[in-house]
Amino acid sequence: MYYAHFGLKEPPFKITPNTEVFYTGGKRGAVLDALIYAILNGEGIIKVVGEVGSGKTMLCRMLQTILPEKIESIYLANPSVAPEDILHAIAFELQLKLPKNADRLKVMQVLQSHLLARHAAGKQVVIFVEEAQGMPLATLEEIRLLSNLETNHDKLLQIVLFGQPELDDNLNQTHIRQLRERITHSFNLAPLQPKEISEYLMFRLRAAGYFGPHLFTKSAINSIASSAQGLVRRVNILADKALLAAFADNVYQVTQKQVSAAIKDSEFGAEKAKLNSKPSQILMWLGLLLFGLVCGYWLSTMLQKPAVKAIASALKQPSSVEAPIAVKPTEFKQGMALQSVETILNRRLAVTENWLAKQPPTTVSIQVLGGYSDKQVLEDLDRLSQQVELDNLYVYRHSIAIKGVVTRPFLTVLYGSFANRLEAMKALKNLPAEIQKNQPQLRTVAGILKEKQKAL
Repeated sequence: MYYAHFGLKEPPFKITPNTEVFYTGGKRGAVLDALIYAILNGEGIIKVVGEVGSGKTMLCRMLQTILPEKIESIYLANPSVAPEDILHAIAFELQLKLPKNADRLKVMQVLQSHLLARHAAGKQVVIFVEEAQGMPLATLEEIRLLSNLETNHDKLLQIVLFGQPELDDNLNQTHIRQLRERITHSFNLAPLQPKEISEYLMFRLRAAGYFGPHLFTKSAINSIASSAQGLVRRVNILADKALLAAFADNVYQVTQKQVSAAIKDSEFGAEKAKLNSKPSQILMWLGLLLFGLVCGYWLSTMLQKPAVKAIASALKQPSSVEAPIAVKPTEFKQGMALQSVETILNRRLAVTENWLAKQPPTTVSIQVLGGYSDKQVLEDLDRLSQQVELDNLYVYRHSIAIKGVVTRPFLTVLYGSFANRLEAMKALKNLPAEIQKNQPQLRTVAGILKEKQKAL
């Protein structure tokens, strides 16, 4: 609904795990790399723990996507499997042919034969167990016995347990200690920090086709971080609802107002508000009491002022109240000395037109940001001019189009002019960290001219 309003090509904050938009920040990329190493080289059982909505399923899907072809993975999504059924469930996922009414011993024999055959063929089998905290302890113990299947040098089966923090509580029980001791690698998905949430929001917006500056204000991001408690799924839910609220308000940036509406409309937001209702009421009464004291002090002061003025007049002393000093407004913005801000944009637009006309189509530049209004782009140019050379910044006008439908005018800001993509990539890596947060992209002159032509 709001996609065209913000220049998006697709929904940016779907909660369904999509490996094409895997966010490597918040140590997710590091955990993924460590999991791959542990699966390829480790022995025993691997454990991944994280709160609901922290990204465990996304990690699991990423592993299934990028592990080498020699790794065969099976996925157990249902934790409520009885101990006597777990071997049959694994055999079913491996598509093994079992005799009718096969008992546990027979299933184990067929499973071991299959794993030995795969090992001889240079293959490795991995079981991913989702929601392991809900699996009966006896079933977990049955899984531990599977880790005993091995050759003289290698394990025949690798096991990865994904679970909520309750999984650690289960594993700490005395009668399950043998399983706990078989865990050779343990990973924890910590909640995202506010700075990481800001980067995550921009990452997902860029993946959905957005090219402008950050859609969420700093206060909006802080509100999302506080309410979502760093959980990715909650961040997605709140960001989606906040964008919808901004669309309903016909504004092009998400503020704390829209995030507050999103929080109220979310189940976890309402629950948090309920838990905080009593402290809020106490703060309200304290605020009213403080307001009353301030008003009383102010009223007392005002009643005394006539007497003070009368005494000052009688003594022919000047009053202590001084007239306000007029402040002359600043005519130039910082970083753009001796140039009016209106001239800056017009000059960069003209320079860019001349530059585009002279460059070959293969010339490459770096798209650093953009905006819908002249005022916004002027502020961005002011900030950028304090980090890079103003003469290397180019600006052009065009229109954001979604599925061929022109939505509204847009200004894009570029940095630099490079003969090829290799030179541009080197320059991109050397850009200040603040600019790189906006996920800059390489653009060719041919692509820019084509984009400008579509806007005509």
